[in-house]
Amino acid sequence: MKLIIDFGNTFIKIAVFRQDIIVKQFQYKNLIVSDISAIVDIYPQIRAVIVSAVINYPEEIKQFLIERFDFIELGVNTPIPIVNKYKSPETLGKDRLAAVVAAAELYPNKNVLVIDAGTCITYDLINEKREYYGGSISPGINMRLKAMHEFTGNLPYIEAKKVDFLIGSNTEESILSGVYNGLINEIDGIIGSYKENYENLTVILGGGDYIYFDKRLKNNIFALPNIVMIGLNVILKFNDSKK
Repeated sequence: MKLIIDFGNTFIKIAVFRQDIIVKQFQYKNLIVSDISAIVDIYPQIRAVIVSAVINYPEEIKQFLIERFDFIELGVNTPIPIVNKYKSPETLGKDRLAAVVAAAELYPNKNVLVIDAGTCITYDLINEKREYYGGSISPGINMRLKAMHEFTGNLPYIEAKKVDFLIGSNTEESILSGVYNGLINEIDGIIGSYKENYENLTVILGGGDYIYFDKRLKNNIFALPNIVMIGLNVILKFNDSKK
């Protein structure tokens, strides 16, 4: 069994994998060593761990994992089963990299656009030759709602929610309509632009906020909320196979 730990901007996500199947998932706002120990007590068969971190995480967690398991920390020099042609790999988000690795594994020999809806919304393409060149990054739904509150004098902060109207009849509805419908049209528009340039395009939508968009998009998509965790598991398996 394998342990996947993803230190994200908002939450820390953990998944226990048995081969390619997620057995259990956990989510934390803050993570300490005893949390990991409790998971290991439940699943003593865990022998390998991969950590992906877009934030700094406690050194004691790293030392615990190094001492107990076959440990990999995803970095710019970690072997991966795709060709990374991003011009600044040292600045590439590890979540973006893991997502396209998963896409290449799940949809081999296809052009795949991966949309990861989280704190930010990322759009990344991996082509049929398993080559990754990059994509784009856009503010996520909560970031947009928070920005309108913080950068204006009178607009309130509104919790994210789905809406089924275009015209808001009050300030709260107007904010939600602008953010939600704006993002729907953004995502559909970007998918359309990629389709003009890549034949037989497969589109994957993942991330914690995928539920806001998956039923409203005009384009056909595959919803895979755990795309990053799947990709990290693929990377860990790939490195295990090289030992």
